[in-house]
Amino acid sequence: MATTALKDLSSLFPSDRLALDEASLAHYGRDWTKHYDIKPLAVVFPLNANEVAQLVKWARANHIGLVPSGGRTGLSGGACALKGEVVVSFEKMNQILEYNETDRTARVQPGVVTEALQEFAKTKNAYYPVDFAARGSSHIGGNIATNAGGVKVLRYGLTRDWVVGLTVVTGEGEILELNKGLIKNATGYDLRHLFIGSEGTLGFVVEALIKFTSPPKPLTVMILGLSDLDAVMKVYREFRTKLPLTAFEFFSDIALETVTSHTHLPKPLSTACPNYLLIEVENTDASMEAAILESFETCMSEGWVLDGAIAQSEAQARDFWRLREDISEATAPFTPYKNDVSVVVSKVPEFLLETDRTLKNGYPDFRVVWFGHIGDGNMHINILKPDGLARDEFLKRCKGVNRELFEIISKLGGSISAEHGVGLVKRDDLSHTRSDAEITLMRKLKSAFDPDGIMNPGKML
Repeated sequence: MATTALKDLSSLFPSDRLALDEASLAHYGRDWTKHYDIKPLAVVFPLNANEVAQLVKWARANHIGLVPSGGRTGLSGGACALKGEVVVSFEKMNQILEYNETDRTARVQPGVVTEALQEFAKTKNAYYPVDFAARGSSHIGGNIATNAGGVKVLRYGLTRDWVVGLTVVTGEGEILELNKGLIKNATGYDLRHLFIGSEGTLGFVVEALIKFTSPPKPLTVMILGLSDLDAVMKVYREFRTKLPLTAFEFFSDIALETVTSHTHLPKPLSTACPNYLLIEVENTDASMEAAILESFETCMSEGWVLDGAIAQSEAQARDFWRLREDISEATAPFTPYKNDVSVVVSKVPEFLLETDRTLKNGYPDFRVVWFGHIGDGNMHINILKPDGLARDEFLKRCKGVNRELFEIISKLGGSISAEHGVGLVKRDDLSHTRSDAEITLMRKLKSAFDPDGIMNPGKML
């Protein structure tokens, strides 16, 4: 069966866009998740929507699953091929096809790299604000599939807020053009938003219409060292109510130590603190510098902040951002077990304190690297594998952490996945965030768009 199917597949894709060698299968068959054995059947590289549609029809006829592959920067196993699926790499569909000056929209293929779109926006005196550490390798299609967030959500929202149109290929091989860039469109269900965040389980994005905005005013970046976890939201309220924040990021002392050891960047403060904030403020007018200093002095006088520094140059601002954004790269050699969770902002203090207590009491031998987007309620919890502990045993113990962590999340009405998606990693824990009724409806939607279950099978549901 597989031999016949591959022969038919080779008639759809020439040899330079069909990979069967072990190195390609291993490279394209996974994302940044390292805990799965990869077994794809083949990798294909389509060039347009019609080729994707023909591929879907081939997959339906042969009962073979399709797994989308972009920049493969995901952390949920959403791009892992485990059971003889065909990996659909969109890296050759990487063109910015059109720019509309009046609408300030760019029509792009899914393989466009996030940073390339950001740089393109600059050439149009515009701004694409969805931003995160993997900007240099992540693809727009993957961002849409997971509704990527990042470090600017506090000011600019999620990927969803910047997608005004989509062209998708469904699990039936139909090509749908959704919303067509309209700002107002009150004609029933907005199917565009079903596909954003669907992780390729309903169909594949083959084009997107992305809107831009105006560039921000000059930005001030600062690092504050905190007295304790309880101070985080006190500082947030002080700055949020008085200043136009564009980012409000948190990281622990262990995170700082790991990054500075890895990057050799200098520590930003002379005072050692248990936790740190990176705050970015847009200088919308001439009074902003004084307002920033006033809020900083208030936090110092209240004892919430022990020390702080404001970047004095663009280079120093970039270094400050690296202390936050290079955490994932710095922890990678330690085989971290990653969790990405969220609660409403008002419940962040309760979540931080209860989770910190649970980890310290129940897992004292684990080094835990905390960081996250406190301003939107999103925290990343990275457990570093102890030396000498076998991988399987480490994963087993981390599953125990999950049970306790997800119980806290469920109690607080939060989400077990804030921005990395569900994929394989959190599929079996979806009930902590979604009700039985919701999951049943999600299955019905999956069946409606993908009746044969071939689109990224086994992910999310």
